[in-house]
Amino acid sequence: MLDFTGVQALTFDCYGTLIDWETGLLAALRRALGPNSTRVPDEALLNLFAWLEARGERGQYRSYRVVLRDVLGRMGEVFNTPIREPDALAESIRAWPAFADTAASLAALKTRFRLCIVSNIDDDLFVMSRPRLGVALDQVVTAQQVGSYKPRKAHFREALRRLGLETGQVVHVAQSLYHDIAPAREMGLRTVWVNRQAGRPGATPPNKAAPELEVPDMETLARLVAPSK
Repeated sequence: MLDFTGVQALTFDCYGTLIDWETGLLAALRRALGPNSTRVPDEALLNLFAWLEARGERGQYRSYRVVLRDVLGRMGEVFNTPIREPDALAESIRAWPAFADTAASLAALKTRFRLCIVSNIDDDLFVMSRPRLGVALDQVVTAQQVGSYKPRKAHFREALRRLGLETGQVVHVAQSLYHDIAPAREMGLRTVWVNRQAGRPGATPPNKAAPELEVPDMETLARLVAPSK
């Protein structure tokens, strides 16, 4: 069990950890790619998205809306499908659901810790999801604000600066080993892997980073570290 003594804040990845982005992504991808994608299994479609997204986030910073536009265009080429709505993925974010345990778990954790989001997203796109989290956040650090995408470490440095805390006072909570657990550990942060996908890569590239604590969902984490009185 990870020792939370002295921990004052939790940082969270949002999409995949708190927001069910795979459900949202798949629905949007199926609509945009049409019949030519119907024989492709969900996992293969998500794996292709993960590879293209990671490639699109390398190099000079571009907004996430532009990254998603480029990813969808390249997937359209793969499936020989003209993309009629280039911003279909970005606009679909407003319909992406939160996981069923997100709001209650964050509310419970808020009784003990400060909460900070560190997300590979644009500010205006995160606004679409924020109400679904159901809790007042102490800080939000986006890719747009730091001009960088995880697994680079600018998000984590900025979160620590805004929170005014040292690495030993913060635990990072995330689903993606690639985007989050690996760089957070390299930063010296302790980590919790919310393994919602039971180890399958899905919409995130695979990685072998080892977290200090693994839980299957947010409800389990909240029960472990912020039990109800």
